[in-house]
Amino acid sequence: MRLHRTQRTAFPRLLGSLLLVTAAGISSVGAAPGGQAAGSGPATAASPRPLGQTVPAPAEAKPGGSPYTITAGTRIRVEDGSREARKIGDYLAGVLRPSTGYALPVTGRGGDGIRLRIDSHDSASGAEGYTLKSNRGSVTITARGPAGLFHGVQTLRQLLPADVEKNSRQKGPWEVAGGTVKDAPRYAYRSAMLDVSRHFFSVAEVKRYIDQLALYKMNKLHLHLSDDQGWRIAIDSWPRLATYGGQTEVGGGAGGYYTKNDYKEIVRYASSRYLEVVPEIDLPGHTNAALASYAELNCNGVAPPLYTGTNVGFSSLCVPKALTYDFVDDVVRELAALTPGKYLHIGGDEAHSTSHEDYVAFMDKAQAIVGKYGKTVIGWHQLTGGTPVKGAVAQYWGYDRTGAAERKQVADAAVNGTKLVLSPADRSYLDMKYDKDTKLGLAWAGYVSVQRSYDWNPAAYLDGAPEGSILGVEAPLWSETLTNSDEIEQMAFPRLPGVAELGWSPASTHDWDAYKVRLGAQGPRLSALGVNYYRAPQVPWAAQ
Repeated sequence: MRLHRTQRTAFPRLLGSLLLVTAAGISSVGAAPGGQAAGSGPATAASPRPLGQTVPAPAEAKPGGSPYTITAGTRIRVEDGSREARKIGDYLAGVLRPSTGYALPVTGRGGDGIRLRIDSHDSASGAEGYTLKSNRGSVTITARGPAGLFHGVQTLRQLLPADVEKNSRQKGPWEVAGGTVKDAPRYAYRSAMLDVSRHFFSVAEVKRYIDQLALYKMNKLHLHLSDDQGWRIAIDSWPRLATYGGQTEVGGGAGGYYTKNDYKEIVRYASSRYLEVVPEIDLPGHTNAALASYAELNCNGVAPPLYTGTNVGFSSLCVPKALTYDFVDDVVRELAALTPGKYLHIGGDEAHSTSHEDYVAFMDKAQAIVGKYGKTVIGWHQLTGGTPVKGAVAQYWGYDRTGAAERKQVADAAVNGTKLVLSPADRSYLDMKYDKDTKLGLAWAGYVSVQRSYDWNPAAYLDGAPEGSILGVEAPLWSETLTNSDEIEQMAFPRLPGVAELGWSPASTHDWDAYKVRLGAQGPRLSALGVNYYRAPQVPWAAQ
């Protein structure tokens, strides 16, 4: 997952094309990557943004007809009257009101305006797809379910001028190009991970990150809740895990932990943005915070001191002790009860202080406990060195130069039915430095430029793994060097939108030269949102 080696191996920076694509609309699936439909040239100050010029790229965007303009008379109309559609309407109104200055009442009455429709019979778009139609009289977003409707709203946001994201009244006009977008995700699992163990982040900071993920249609938030440096979730049956094991962090700061109500609030907020929280308790290694909190979890009965460094692989639960499995059962039971989502991540990486025999025995028992409480197991890809249970998911964090035997082990597990989430460290780890001059982050997997983080194909990444075994992608962000939202954003943006596009957009749309122009157009929007993004020199950033 993150071998913090003293040797720093840098990959050569991939050279971007000298050609800057000046238009980035996408006319349809299978069109030339980045192709612009006839008559829908690049956006100017006097014309609305072309329908295809969003991140992630839509599956299909066909321009046509007059644009729709949001005015003081615009209503947000929830045509089916459903509670979920109404909530999404209220959310959209909350986005649009500060910048437009318009009242934008959310109403169930029919008529023109912004219309949000849930059509349960719409089988073409799937659970998360949507159709957006814009013309002079209205913008209509239709989806089979609320998640799709919400994703359609994110597309609508990006089709409006970037100033729509500001918290004070702006000039406008607020036009949406005429035409139709039909869209659905490539992969069902589109995730970002936030490490709150090495440095602790407040509920407000996590919520801020959730809002940023939602804009780019991510649907999972993986929270790394325990590690050697800190235990971050209250467990009633083992209270010292949080009160003692959570009191510090890398470098010796104050640390912190989430009460159960804090965690419930994160889960609730994520759900309101149609993200599922995937909690991780890293086992059997990365457990010094737990071992320091309870001496009896150690084979020798002696608690080690709290740890504030960044080395890995030195800690392990005591595999032979029966008490160890009481501990795992209690933690999983309480965490599962707090987590409405399907998945529970049990780590399993870098267990260098656990023998292979003990590792396999432990992971067998831990997987059974997760199943006992109705959750689907996720583990880092070392799980495939044991016996993944039926339905288990392995998260691959190796990189391009990972040994062939290890990659084959993962691919063989996929052939045998284990699903894979891909988060290659030298592609999607957001804590890797952009280049040698990056102040934050690490470089043990090499430098990860914006182009490198985008320019890979999940379906073909792991030789021998069936394409159907790829559940999706994840962009992990480890926090050894990160302490606040500004630093999170400096490393996540602009690489996170690229991983989001890999998870959402059809393979036919994948093209760096087109993508970097669409990404550059996101700069004013990120600025309007107050996101502290890195102005990567590979990207032609739009004028603010």
